[in-house]
Amino acid sequence: MPLFLLIRHGENEYVKKGRIAGRQPGVHLNDKGRAQAQALAEKLADAPVKAIYSSPLERALETAQPIAARLGLEVVQREGLTELDMGDWTEQKVKGLARLKAWKTVQQTPSRMTIPGGESFVQAQFRITQELDWLAAQHAEKEILVCVSHSDPIKLAVAYFLGLSLDLFQRMQVAPASITALTIGEAGSRLLTLNYDLSFSLSKS
Repeated sequence: MPLFLLIRHGENEYVKKGRIAGRQPGVHLNDKGRAQAQALAEKLADAPVKAIYSSPLERALETAQPIAARLGLEVVQREGLTELDMGDWTEQKVKGLARLKAWKTVQQTPSRMTIPGGESFVQAQFRITQELDWLAAQHAEKEILVCVSHSDPIKLAVAYFLGLSLDLFQRMQVAPASITALTIGEAGSRLLTLNYDLSFSLSKS
């Protein structure tokens, strides 16, 4: 079973200010996010990583590139790793959305929710899990793969591969620049690490 290191991109101003970035272009890492990406590169410097895949959005690529440079690998962009299509909620503040009845559905029964003008959580989960299954089939057992993606896709993938209801995925947390380690294979999947927050670890060392 290949080992996937599912990495959420580093901090950007949308994360910092609690605003929905969605799939819009031009959202870059801020200073803290760039420092997080460099810290990830150093943390993984000696890891025998076979390949690095990334969402095509800038904040993900900017997280993946220092890791790739440190390991002497190329970043392969994969549409299947991209963020949910947040449709009409793109650019909106989370505090404002939290007042909507639909936001309660997102938090409590996301399996019944389609983002207005965007993607459903069911569609998003199918997309990310199909992508990871396909990548797993391209690699040998025990190879280590880095996949840089976004919070909800990572949580949706973990829920699926652990056999959890989609409606439970919001109970997980995946912080910016965190590492979630998951093996995927025909014999089943195992979650080794969820939300290993390197910046928190460094601050406490």
